[in-house]
Amino acid sequence: MISFDTPTHRFHLRAAAVIVRDGSILLHKAEHDAFWALPGGRVEPGEHAAAAVARELREELEVSVTVGSLVFVVENFFAYWGKQNHEVGLYFTAQAALDCPVLTSDGPYEGREGNQKLTFDWFTREQLSEIEVRPSFLARALAEPELHFTHIVHRDENAL
Repeated sequence: MISFDTPTHRFHLRAAAVIVRDGSILLHKAEHDAFWALPGGRVEPGEHAAAAVARELREELEVSVTVGSLVFVVENFFAYWGKQNHEVGLYFTAQAALDCPVLTSDGPYEGREGNQKLTFDWFTREQLSEIEVRPSFLARALAEPELHFTHIVHRDENAL
């Protein structure tokens, strides 16, 4: 994975999926976190970001997706577990197969990342403002009826 520590920050290259079903957005949460995020993960060296999205969904939720267009490029600065982070996030639209259980049944769904339990669930655009979503700009951006390519520099209040 493309992730390394510097004297002041941990750097990540992350790719994530924006999957929409009937106006709801699929989010996931790690068992030790209090916040929700778009599903995805870190890009591996030599891997392009869209392939990373497909791989992460396959590994974590056993779902095959078709990755679409890039909708957000995010320079994200935040603190996590006591460490300052600098993340470049590439957020793509993605579509799961029509017969996929994630599209045909109600959540929540259980997934895994290594030994860590993940919970995936659907949230309406209106619900996004009622839960903690990270990066926090996503609650507002995903509530829009249409997604347009946007470059975002996001700095959480706890980031240096």
